[in-house]
Amino acid sequence: QVQLVDSGGGLVQPGGSLRLACAVSGRSQSNYGIGWFRRAAGKEREFVAARTWSGPNRYYADSVKGRFTISRDNAKNTVYLQMNNLKAEDTAVYYCVNGGYWGQGTQVTVSS
Repeated sequence: QVQLVDSGGGLVQPGGSLRLACAVSGRSQSNYGIGWFRRAAGKEREFVAARTWSGPNRYYADSVKGRFTISRDNAKNTVYLQMNNLKAEDTAVYYCVNGGYWGQGTQVTVSS
C-alpha cells in the first residue's frame, strides 16, 4: 500500500506562484505514473499533470502547459507541482495520485 500526503496549497494573487508537494511513502506503485488532478467547486475532477515514475515523460493539461511543471526528488521521495502565473480558474483542491491511491488534497485559491 502507498500513502500520499499533499501539501503546499494556499492563497495567492493572480500571477503568483505556488509549489505543491506530494510525499510518497509505503509501497509506491512504480508500475504507474504519478500525477496531479484537481477539482474546483461545482465541477468535475480534471487531470492537471503527470509523469512516468522513473522515466522522462511528462504530460500536462492544455490549460496549464507552459505554467506548471511536475518534477520528482528521488532522495525525498516527493513529487512537486510548480505552478507559475496562477489564474483565478486554477482555484481548486489539488490531489496527488499514484496507482489508484490518492492524497488527501490541498486547497489552492487564486484571488486578489
